[in-house]
Amino acid sequence: MSLPRLMTLLPKRLNLSLAATAVLLLVLVVVNQPLQTGSAPQGIVSLQMAATADQSMAILRSWRQDGMLWAQISLWLDFLFVPAYLATLIFLTNHLMRDRPGIRERNVARWVKALFVTAGAGDLTENILLLNNMDPPTDMVSLSATLCALVKFTGLMLGCAGLVIIRAARRHPLAHE
Repeated sequence: MSLPRLMTLLPKRLNLSLAATAVLLLVLVVVNQPLQTGSAPQGIVSLQMAATADQSMAILRSWRQDGMLWAQISLWLDFLFVPAYLATLIFLTNHLMRDRPGIRERNVARWVKALFVTAGAGDLTENILLLNNMDPPTDMVSLSATLCALVKFTGLMLGCAGLVIIRAARRHPLAHE
């Protein structure tokens, strides 16, 4: 199925949130490029996963002054990205539940949405912690940011797995209106 045809089958809210999410993701990927160094091979994700002050400091030093500006821009842009991807995932869950009347599917959908909201809350908390951990980093804030990042990634992965379960539960394609 072609992309234009697929886009006409999706609700307008989902299309708009998907477009906003895609644009913000592209911008974040571009902003992350100057942050990829030997100490931070994954850029800002390396900082998110730096569980100690020493690891955080090594990453921050590798970025120097210009990189610090890009890191802050990335974290501030992520405050826009979180509601965009959260809306997209909630709208997608609603769309996939459109022809699922079963109680079990509805319960799974509630859990999936809760996982996505938890991931978004973890992401926002992580951003706040990382912004406050730049000068100088501390072990407590570094570890807290890493735990929030793990909550985010776990919530997103489990939520996406839940979407697969919802679609596979009755083994027939999504009914088109």
